[in-house]
Amino acid sequence: MTDAPPADDASPLGDSIADPRALIESWKEPADETSSLKLHRPRWQKRLTQEQLLTAPLKSLVLFLALPSLAEQMLIFLVGTVDMLLAGHLSGEGASRVATEAVGIAAYVGWLATMLFAAVGAGTTALVSRAMGAGDERFANQVANRSLVLSAITGLAMFGLLWTAAPVLASALDLTGEARQITINYLRLDAVGLIFASISLAGSAAMRGCGDMRTPMWILGGVNVINAILSPMCVYGTGPLPEMGVVGIVIGTMIARIAGGLAVVWCLAVGTSGLKLKSSELRATGDIAQRILSIGLPAAADGLIMWIGHFTFLRIVRESGEASLAAHFIGIRIEALTYLPAVAWGAATATLVGQSLGAKRPDRARQAANVALMQMVGVGLMLTVVYLAAAGPIFRAMSNDPEVCRLGAPALRMLALFQVPLTVAIVVLNTLRGAGETRFPMWVTLIGGFGIRLPLAWFCGIVLEGGLIGAWIGMCGDMLFRAVVLFARYLHGGWMHKSI
Repeated sequence: MTDAPPADDASPLGDSIADPRALIESWKEPADETSSLKLHRPRWQKRLTQEQLLTAPLKSLVLFLALPSLAEQMLIFLVGTVDMLLAGHLSGEGASRVATEAVGIAAYVGWLATMLFAAVGAGTTALVSRAMGAGDERFANQVANRSLVLSAITGLAMFGLLWTAAPVLASALDLTGEARQITINYLRLDAVGLIFASISLAGSAAMRGCGDMRTPMWILGGVNVINAILSPMCVYGTGPLPEMGVVGIVIGTMIARIAGGLAVVWCLAVGTSGLKLKSSELRATGDIAQRILSIGLPAAADGLIMWIGHFTFLRIVRESGEASLAAHFIGIRIEALTYLPAVAWGAATATLVGQSLGAKRPDRARQAANVALMQMVGVGLMLTVVYLAAAGPIFRAMSNDPEVCRLGAPALRMLALFQVPLTVAIVVLNTLRGAGETRFPMWVTLIGGFGIRLPLAWFCGIVLEGGLIGAWIGMCGDMLFRAVVLFARYLHGGWMHKSI
């Protein structure tokens, strides 16, 4: 994977940066894209045509692609939120706090798994979208087949790793007694579901690359329904099921993830998105598999670096007490209301960027990213107001522990001020990944996590005894740094000339 330099030494946006008026013009939609948007399609049509993806006005097109992905992301959010609510309202002295810790740690581990699964997903989206933009459906289909096999291998490797490492992770957070054993059991059962989550993520990435954002949404809808019904039944022992307590939460989630993975395989087997599984193409070797991993491995390394930083960050938060850790997990779950829409808009942007670059239209790729950024800044501002105004009621709805609510509400109000940088960082990150640029974000994550987040969190949270708010100052500093540096890279424009 190489960088093809621009035609001259100047940035592709060099004149725009030098001339403010030109910069403003570069953020407007091109005049030749003002034709009527033809996004209506028959119900049987699962994805937009290449003509629609490459000619429709971008303001409407970004929304059209992002909204199904947003529904998908919110359904993912609801799966975790149902689990957190069940944990936060278990009866018994200290039961809700112990359960919240177990669910929260499992959420962090699941987050690590999904970021490592990006080794397949990021490469799949970039290659499928470019191939479809260039009109090469055969190559796109080959990529989808290879990615499914690679994802199954990755999921099995993650299962083996988590089954072995569960006691180590519990010890790393100084959990003892019942809390330790509950966490170990929870992580091991969750690891089973992650095998199928890996397959689901890779298959969904392939579907999104060819413009089908709706099928992954419906599959995640089914996963959410299964989890929302089955987890409470397992927790409280409804019907023939015995009462399982906190273990019932993960049983429901595991079964839901298995169903989601099988549904993705079925959709690819019957070709609902224009991609179809073929036994002759189901292998994890050859040049195509190497190209998927050459793009995806830096993205996975990015995720691994971020996760190590976040897990170390958890130890800093834990120093302030169990209530701070529980409040942290709930606060991060709440912030998903910002994070997940940004990921949805980022997924839409990655598809449009890859398709546009495949069709040799870098200006349209840039315009698509501009539109997504402006739309998500608006969402970030809106949620800033919501978090500032409703931090207290939100925490009281999520936990019956008064100390958790007392610590969490003011920290959430501070975090509210950094929602716009968060949305900018996520959309730009997905823009770069859609173009196949994955190494630069990896270095930004390394510097931000270990050079800013952890030192600042330790100093403000431990040395100055700032508790949860002090630790979150480090988190907010990291978010601001990544937003500024990634946006500068975006403005430079070299990603528009990336060869993959």
